[in-house]
Amino acid sequence: MSKIIIAVDGYSSCGKSTTAKGVAAHLGYAYIDTGAMYRAVTLYFHTHHIALTNPKEITKALESIKIDFRRNPENGRNETYLNGLNVEDEIRKLYIANWVSEVSAISEVRRAMVAQQQRMGKAKGVVMDGRDIGTVVFPEAELKVFMTADPHIRAQRRQIELLEKGEMLDLEDILKNIHKRDQIDTTRADSPLRQAADATLVDTSFMTLDEQIELLTNLADEKISSSIRQRNAHE
Repeated sequence: MSKIIIAVDGYSSCGKSTTAKGVAAHLGYAYIDTGAMYRAVTLYFHTHHIALTNPKEITKALESIKIDFRRNPENGRNETYLNGLNVEDEIRKLYIANWVSEVSAISEVRRAMVAQQQRMGKAKGVVMDGRDIGTVVFPEAELKVFMTADPHIRAQRRQIELLEKGEMLDLEDILKNIHKRDQIDTTRADSPLRQAADATLVDTSFMTLDEQIELLTNLADEKISSSIRQRNAHE
């Protein structure tokens, strides 16, 4: 079968990661959570007290960071490892969410992560979600999707997600964090969040997770079929 690259971009708490995981599982593709990579870098910077205003310190720290994903056989989750340690739960906490947009706006960080992401997707057959996959990491991706949703709905979803992990946070605080992240993500100088010209816009405000996965899977199936037809036409 002809393999493609699926780039899923969009705002935080729109269902990008969960949807991308579902699509990858359906297609038998690898799933790469680029947001988790930036969160892992943020955790490393936080625990090692890296100054975000010191480029030399940042560059040196990035040389010591190794991020990979491993499937947990007990829960079926694709979990994030930072220098050999499972940091999946820690990187989802609000203190990381409050800092990750600032860290991911740093050019040195973006260059290091983009290089890793491009290596991961070189063989195709991947679903990758983030902020700049269709515009910077893989502008040649066969399928690009841009996801959005109402900020209040996104805040409610985030609150439920945190509650499931035992964190009780005020909805207003979560909404402030979402607005702050949106502002930083869309206005940063390096690789700002924006919809690629050839991306399909998907508003998930009133969609169930199953509906999101089904829509993206159908779009992927169409692209894969188109890729096969083009290949056959040239043979």
